[in-house]
Amino acid sequence: MNSAKRKKLESKGWKVGTAKEFLNLSPEETAYVEMKLALSKVLYEFRKRKKLTQHELARRLKSSQSRVAKMEAGDPSVSLDLLFRSLFALGASRKNVTQMLS
Repeated sequence: MNSAKRKKLESKGWKVGTAKEFLNLSPEETAYVEMKLALSKVLYEFRKRKKLTQHELARRLKSSQSRVAKMEAGDPSVSLDLLFRSLFALGASRKNVTQMLS
């Protein structure tokens, strides 16, 4: 968030902070949430690089387009296992994933 927007919100009485502060997350929980969000972003970028639609990826995974959308949006109902399996179904290697997370 840019500083002008932050100041405007704070001037109207809003408290601006991080998800970690709001949810009182431990460092481990914060790392877990950040990892899931990063993998969701990597999945989106890898799918786009392969020039596939969400529907096409869903067919490869024997899933639905809405499930792929949830994976890419970082929905909490999506497991790390599903994110990794989806990346590997797109042809990503462990090295690809590691590089994209860095």
